[in-house]
Amino acid sequence: MKLTRLAPLALGGVLLAGGFAGSSLAQQPPAPPQGAQAGPPGGPRGGRHMDPAAMAAKHAERLRAVLQLRPEQEPALKAFLDSRKPPAGATERGRGGREQFAAMTTPQRLDAQRARLVERTARFDQRAAATKKFYAQLSPSQQKAFDAMGPRGGMKGGGHRGMGGRGPMGGGHG
Repeated sequence: MKLTRLAPLALGGVLLAGGFAGSSLAQQPPAPPQGAQAGPPGGPRGGRHMDPAAMAAKHAERLRAVLQLRPEQEPALKAFLDSRKPPAGATERGRGGREQFAAMTTPQRLDAQRARLVERTARFDQRAAATKKFYAQLSPSQQKAFDAMGPRGGMKGGGHRGMGGRGPMGGGHG
């Protein structure tokens, strides 16, 4: 008997909750503030890629500023930054690779994947060694600031981050 009294209330509650959820989804996004302009088409860069050299220089300056690097720390910074550059020819190897990959037999694809994995592991080892060497050159307060910058050293997106570039040392195409 009590169930027959509760059923209409429960049904009403479900309908009411569903109505609130539906109305919140149907709301329009807030209008931009007065005087604000929409960004260029394709995102903040207008659909264009930033120059990798300009991005690297900006990143280097950010590290120098945030860490307040001393002149004797510059060689370690240079080695650290050089370790993060993609290997020569990585862009060219990435193009056309799909066609070659599709034409391979399964054992050939597996061998090619193993070779890429070995390459990526070697590049990771180089980046890790350079990062550790750079980190060792920092004072304790600089190390704390470097740690606070996050796993990509303060880089927020941008650059080329292929499948091999998602780890804590960043990286490039594989």
